[in-house]
Amino acid sequence: MRLSVPLLLAILTLLGPATGTPEPWIPDPSPSPSLDAAFGSNFIPGAGSGASSGASSGASSGFGGGSRGRSWSGRGSVSQSLSNFTGSKDDHGTCLCSMNLPDTTFPVERVERLEFTVHILTEKFEKELSKVREYVQLISIYEKKLSNLTVRVEIMEKDTISYTELDFELIKMEVKEMEKLIIRLKEGFVGSSAVVDQLEVEIRNMTVLVEKLETLDKNNVLAIRREVLALKNKLKECEASQGENIPVSPPGPAPGNCAHGALVNVSKPSVVQLNWKGFAYKYGAWGRDYSPEHPDQGLYWVAPLNTDGRLLEHYRLHSTLDDLLLYINARDYRLTYGQGSGTAVYKNHMYVNWYNTGNIAKVNLTTNTVAATRPLPGAAYNNRFSYANVGWQDIDLAVDENGLWVIYSTEASTGNMVISRLNDTTLEVLNTWQTKQYKPSVSNAFIVCGVLYATRTLNTRTEEIFYYYDTNTGQEGQLDIIMHKMQERVQSINYHPFDQKLFVYNDGYLLTYDLVFQQKPL
Repeated sequence: MRLSVPLLLAILTLLGPATGTPEPWIPDPSPSPSLDAAFGSNFIPGAGSGASSGASSGASSGFGGGSRGRSWSGRGSVSQSLSNFTGSKDDHGTCLCSMNLPDTTFPVERVERLEFTVHILTEKFEKELSKVREYVQLISIYEKKLSNLTVRVEIMEKDTISYTELDFELIKMEVKEMEKLIIRLKEGFVGSSAVVDQLEVEIRNMTVLVEKLETLDKNNVLAIRREVLALKNKLKECEASQGENIPVSPPGPAPGNCAHGALVNVSKPSVVQLNWKGFAYKYGAWGRDYSPEHPDQGLYWVAPLNTDGRLLEHYRLHSTLDDLLLYINARDYRLTYGQGSGTAVYKNHMYVNWYNTGNIAKVNLTTNTVAATRPLPGAAYNNRFSYANVGWQDIDLAVDENGLWVIYSTEASTGNMVISRLNDTTLEVLNTWQTKQYKPSVSNAFIVCGVLYATRTLNTRTEEIFYYYDTNTGQEGQLDIIMHKMQERVQSINYHPFDQKLFVYNDGYLLTYDLVFQQKPL
């Protein structure tokens, strides 16, 4: 390529930074001796053209730097002869030069490949991003569905009657017992059997109805229970009419007093319902408030522990059993200091073991405030001597016809059970009895008319009342009264003197047992 000298020098100046840093060249109006020597006196600056010449890679590195490069210096002079171009004259005496330029070809093919690769990657990225957006939308939808399902489950647990197969099994057992009873009545009935036959038909209809409800609708158990109760009452009336010629046994003692003998038997369990917080709350206690002044007006209370089985944080009160069964008219309260399931309620006050201490707290149920606290002298706590299979129940409060009691152990008693009678106002210990029964081998305990009854586990479906201690006489001994249960562990037992029932918290289920006492001779 033929270039004029000024244009050549301009190109060299522009290309210089690619391979080195040339010194600035300042043209001088006077002819340069070096150029005259190289091209002759007829050299014409700024004029001339030439044909293109092939560029080589060696030429690209030989100008402006390296061992073959040259730098410009001085005014209008070249420090050394340029070695990568040659000059000549045409027929008119014009100076022409030929120069090898560096390879400056733009890498178009590589750029095109790069653009194609970027395009493919962009498409893949957009595709994956659209999938992520779709997944995010699906996750949001599923979160809403899960939230709605959670709300529905909570409503079922808290605001509606939600029974399980356990309830239907219990009803079936009761109906079968009535069937056996009606068969015995038919065998020994004297006179017209029309009433007995009618009862038999109704019981059979009840069996069919229970089976239908079990398969179609599990929310009408309450209505069925009421019908079962009505049939039981009819059967009792029928039994009473049959035994007109049989000497009448003396009536049992009035509720709320101790005009009876020792405990001789307990009924089969009656499942009231699952606790109001749900299946996960397996530990806790429940019962009915007892007040000697108003023995038949006590409210019902349910106090499930948190899922850790230790902290008593929430409890619920109901004025009637129907309210409890229907989950209505409930009053919910919160504590921050209750520990274990040894809770008892007496005269509108709840008595609990204060968290992480050996103290007893008295809580006013009307205001949910602490009315009194007092340490229990020498009492072990924090799982030192709790019941078997039940933690954090070192201190177990109890109520009977005589008032408020506490069952516990001390280091001095070497873990054996200690019974103390308490002043329900000040929580002061009034009297204490030492037993020979090791507390951690006992599954639970309760007190009736000053007599301690202790239970132990026989298997996953059976408990046994095996031990008693009578604080009235100081005597203790062995018993063998069987208690059937619906679930494996019994967390607490509370006795109500007026109802003469045991209120049992059984792995989250609320059970009741009727007590049978020995009758004292007239």
